[in-house]
Amino acid sequence: MVHIRDLDPSASPLDYYGSELRRRREEAGLRQGQLGSIIFCTGSLVGQIETARKVPTRDFSERVDAALGTDGLFSRLVGLVLRSQLPNWFQPYAEMEAKAAYISSFQAQLVDGLLQTEAYARAVLSARAEGSIDARVAARMERQRILEQENPPLNWVVLSEAVLHQEIGGPEVMRNQLAHLLGLRRRDWLKVQVLPFAAGAHTGLMGSFNLLRFENDPDLVYTEDFVQGHMTANPQAFREGSLRYDHLQAAALSVEDSAALIARVIEERYGHQPEPGGRAVA
Repeated sequence: MVHIRDLDPSASPLDYYGSELRRRREEAGLRQGQLGSIIFCTGSLVGQIETARKVPTRDFSERVDAALGTDGLFSRLVGLVLRSQLPNWFQPYAEMEAKAAYISSFQAQLVDGLLQTEAYARAVLSARAEGSIDARVAARMERQRILEQENPPLNWVVLSEAVLHQEIGGPEVMRNQLAHLLGLRRRDWLKVQVLPFAAGAHTGLMGSFNLLRFENDPDLVYTEDFVQGHMTANPQAFREGSLRYDHLQAAALSVEDSAALIARVIEERYGHQPEPGGRAVA
């Protein structure tokens, strides 16, 4: 059993989760190993989460709720825990992203974070050695839950063709990631276009950016540099971003032709058998 250390529940969402898990487990008269057996994990893992040494997953939280009869408590808490694992400078954007009615994204080098498979996200995040990679991947996957809600935001993504060729994580990871993009065609509220190399100079040459539109809040522009992200509700900045995005959409291939290009890249560069098995949540 992991040595119990006192937690300050107000210190962080992770500490609060751990203290609540310990309290509810003890109220149920279960030892860590007993709870672990019920939810198909080790008692050591339960102990690490209770002492805030490990970040819980959504699957773990749902199993705990079922085992302890906590009426969805831990399934609700885990969203706050995972969001707290995002970089501090990114958390305000993630909160606004979750409220947006319409998300427009241009990505020059990488698949948009909301559309990444877990394996692709892990490969991207592994390039930066900061914090727990498992926690950071889980946090990115948690963001994607907005795409699964009853009324998801309208989401339009323009990807530079370079994104399809920048091999992240190896051929299998790329094959599954691109196959996942093709599978997204079934969602009427989510569209992907590819900006081909043949477009030449374009309004996205200065880098990736996102536009967020809201029903009751000011619209936002989000950009990133190599240090952190920048978000602004300045109307002139949003107008300029919208104009640039309109030009990018006009220069990009149609949704249908973009899908055909993605399928061709899968076949020619990453193998003949697309395997859309890479897990993507959201």
